[in-house]
Amino acid sequence: MRNRFWAGAVFTIAAVGGCVGGGDADILVEGTPPATPYRGPLHVPAPDLAQDGPRATRIESGAAGRALECDGEIYSGGAGEAWSEGDGGDTPEEGLAAYFDMEQPGVPRSGYRVEREERDRVLFSYDVEGRTKVAVVVAKDRENAPGWGPETSASCDPAELPASFTDTQWYEIWTDVHGNRVPITEVSSSKGPAHCDWQAAHFLEMGSGGHDGGYARDPEGVLPDGMLTGAYDGDVRMPADARDTGFRRDDRELWVTDDPARIYVRTPDGVESWPRVADGMGCR
Repeated sequence: MRNRFWAGAVFTIAAVGGCVGGGDADILVEGTPPATPYRGPLHVPAPDLAQDGPRATRIESGAAGRALECDGEIYSGGAGEAWSEGDGGDTPEEGLAAYFDMEQPGVPRSGYRVEREERDRVLFSYDVEGRTKVAVVVAKDRENAPGWGPETSASCDPAELPASFTDTQWYEIWTDVHGNRVPITEVSSSKGPAHCDWQAAHFLEMGSGGHDGGYARDPEGVLPDGMLTGAYDGDVRMPADARDTGFRRDDRELWVTDDPARIYVRTPDGVESWPRVADGMGCR
């Protein structure tokens, strides 16, 4: 599937996969329709614009992108490629299961319901508090794709999904000073990937506020030479010109200055200085 992410803050060093959690046993649930069910067409052209940004992602997501009810911008989406004989399902539900099997998307695998149904297309939605956060349109017998399979799909930012799901993922959701979950396109963090033996390190990615890019905590020096643009320091004085971003993760506070080379993380034990990750560096 041509699945484009509008997620500049997804840090490639940390984005090493991770299971999406859950099985297919409860892929569908009974539920009442949302207050404003999607009433548009289920077949909408989904051209490949070869562009980034939420507008392009929404267009490339076809009907699925239109069916979303995000609090913020669309996060990911795209149109499906043709599937082979044997990959498609005999029912729309099996077409939804084929979506997970073929694409391995980073969204919940259970808890979907039928929002709209037509003769050859069905819209499945994953709802949070009555609003669609993941949408999948499955189609029957597309050209060179027999049976039921995914035609388009789209999802809101992971921060809009339940904590019971996001807590099982590789990324960590931050909150603002009011306790609201912050989109990972603005800020997110993650432990270092095990397959590179970087578990002792921690990464943070920002996507706004002049500090776009990745930063790292490396108290044990496990990251290779040249990966960081400076040294990590676990015990510094907070700069006089530092300002609180309002971002919180458990007992950590994120502070910045006008210098984008570093961020500062205040903990109950003091202040840490995290240097920027050099461009092009990552876990291979």
